[in-house]
Amino acid sequence: MSASDKEVRKDKSVRKGPIHYPFWFGGSASCFAACVTHPLDLIKVRLQTQHHGERRNMAQMFVHVAKSDGFLGLYKGLSASLLRQLTYSTTRFGVYEELKEVFTSARSQPSFMGLVAMASTSGFLGGIAGNPADVLNVRMQHDASLPAAERRNYKHAIDGLIRMSREEGWQSLFRGVWPNSARAVLMTASQLASYDGFKRILLANTSMQDNLTTHFSASFLAGFVATTICSPVDVIKTRVMSAKDKKPLPALILDIYKAEGWRWMFRGWVPSFMRLGPHTIATFIFLEQHKKIYRKLRGFDS
Repeated sequence: MSASDKEVRKDKSVRKGPIHYPFWFGGSASCFAACVTHPLDLIKVRLQTQHHGERRNMAQMFVHVAKSDGFLGLYKGLSASLLRQLTYSTTRFGVYEELKEVFTSARSQPSFMGLVAMASTSGFLGGIAGNPADVLNVRMQHDASLPAAERRNYKHAIDGLIRMSREEGWQSLFRGVWPNSARAVLMTASQLASYDGFKRILLANTSMQDNLTTHFSASFLAGFVATTICSPVDVIKTRVMSAKDKKPLPALILDIYKAEGWRWMFRGWVPSFMRLGPHTIATFIFLEQHKKIYRKLRGFDS
């Protein structure tokens, strides 16, 4: 039996042919994951936006936020984070799964480069759909680090959307949409495609089955790959969305380089991985559990 045959036989999602899962599964799984990892995301944003000359590390920033804003301060912007997952992640996971279903049969699956192309397309669409919530997410997490007079003080995500539209125009909702979409392409390609790729390798070349151990292993590796590839764009996206003035992207990158050198590309990598690693693991585990329950309810695993 070939490696691909072993993989197809062990992968429960294609064992009896492609199964059509609900479009919203990815967004739902991502919301559960966001509730777990939101404090790490907030710390990452604070590290990436701290003024040049400040040198708080991850642990110091965590203590600083907890002391100044209390424990609940670690969950500032959670409503925007959940809104982001409901738009961005629902779109990218949903489109990706729909495309995979089109190109998957009971005995064959798309090539890895095919998965990358599908993930890139879905990531681009997800980046556009989720941009308004992403801008709010960054602003609400960054708000408490600003002087009191400069804080926006959005009550929640919906209040933020309304105020941004009224005070800055609807165009402000798509501020940074191109670097954000570029990041979404890289993130989705490196996260979703690499997860499926690592999962295939583990199923085809080891005795591992389609279970929690495999899901954890594949998602951990996918999180490492995604963090490394997306780090430079993630820093740029955060700086653009949190900035008060509208500076052209090349000028912004040049200013960052002059102030910080090439180190800016991986600033916040450790907290990014500390957030994205667990978030990727939690997302795919929740997603696989969504699918497992769905298959059981529909009788596919009987």
